[in-house]
Amino acid sequence: MDIWAKVKGIAVVLGLLAAGPSGAQELSGLARLVPEASRIEASGAGVAVDLAISQPVPWRVRVMDQPPRLVMDFREVDWQGIGTLDKGGLAGLLAGTFRPGWSRLVAELPGPMAVVQAGMATEGVTRVTVRLEPVSAEAFAAKAAQPEPQEWALPKPADLPKAEPRHDGTLVVVLDPGHGGIDPGAERGPVKEADLVLTFARELKELMMRDGDTIVVLTREEDVFVPLETRISVARAAGADVFLSLHADAIAEGEAVGATVYTLSEEASDAAGKTLAERHDRADLLAGVDLTEQDDMVARVLMDMARTETEPRVARLAEALVAAIQGQELRMHRHPRQEAGFSVLKSPDIPSVLLELGFLSSERDLKRLQDKAWRAKMAAALREGLRGWAKDEAARAGLR
Repeated sequence: MDIWAKVKGIAVVLGLLAAGPSGAQELSGLARLVPEASRIEASGAGVAVDLAISQPVPWRVRVMDQPPRLVMDFREVDWQGIGTLDKGGLAGLLAGTFRPGWSRLVAELPGPMAVVQAGMATEGVTRVTVRLEPVSAEAFAAKAAQPEPQEWALPKPADLPKAEPRHDGTLVVVLDPGHGGIDPGAERGPVKEADLVLTFARELKELMMRDGDTIVVLTREEDVFVPLETRISVARAAGADVFLSLHADAIAEGEAVGATVYTLSEEASDAAGKTLAERHDRADLLAGVDLTEQDDMVARVLMDMARTETEPRVARLAEALVAAIQGQELRMHRHPRQEAGFSVLKSPDIPSVLLELGFLSSERDLKRLQDKAWRAKMAAALREGLRGWAKDEAARAGLR
């Protein structure tokens, strides 16, 4: 049996779904292999694996037996170009997806080997390094017999903000400044999306807290990396009435000028929305709902029931925000309300919208985003929209 037949057999056993020797996949591309900056080489009697990827992602590593192999799982990596690497002493190499949104790299080892070093460096180009050294068959068998690791290594997320005690009659707003830390978001020269939206979120929080009957929680208070799962967890821990994700993206294709309010849809409402959704869709979120004890059918029914209840409220929220922004005569996209499959909006029971304040790819938008007076006017519009929506929802609840 040739080596690729053996490795393909491994792939079937491990559940790799859509891979060949080239590693090409149909993924939205959270991270991509940088083959020209990657290498696999013999290191004495061992093997050194040094992979460069476009950005950090959760990952884990282990060894398996029969045949001896190294298994590295990642949150969605596009492995195109993996087949161009020198195998550096490995018996075979294959990459692909093993479940939606998750990818796997399988390396057949020349014999029993142990992982003596494994790490991810996030300065500059993200680098994943694994060092393997020969061990006895008994030592390898013991390592391979260990259960699959349940935890994933990832850049340290921000601690969950502590929500203030909730009082009756208060409006709890969770503001989600997009990106942060190792994920700067869109960039234009020295300007980073993560910095702009954090500044705006702080200003909006300060304005809304003056009302005295509003609690505002930020998913991040500084320039730190916060996984999408954590952002939803923050909203749930705070008992959020509404979740507003803030962005200021850049897009190369299509019209991208002015503020845009996005609500969740399985299909993006236009090509630009689809592109943005692919960039932000970094996790399969269940929005904090504990479905671990439910089978797939029950889980889908529960999620659909929650969304059926929430969707009309989300629609009214989007309409209220659009009306408030337009009421302040602030520039909006010619299609001010759109739909896209942003993961951060997938909470089934918390009304959630994503607001693109503007686009760094637009010179006019960039100037507006850097103008404190413009930001104050936008903050006032959002405050008006959120409070008006909350008042209307309270009235509707009273009628019910």
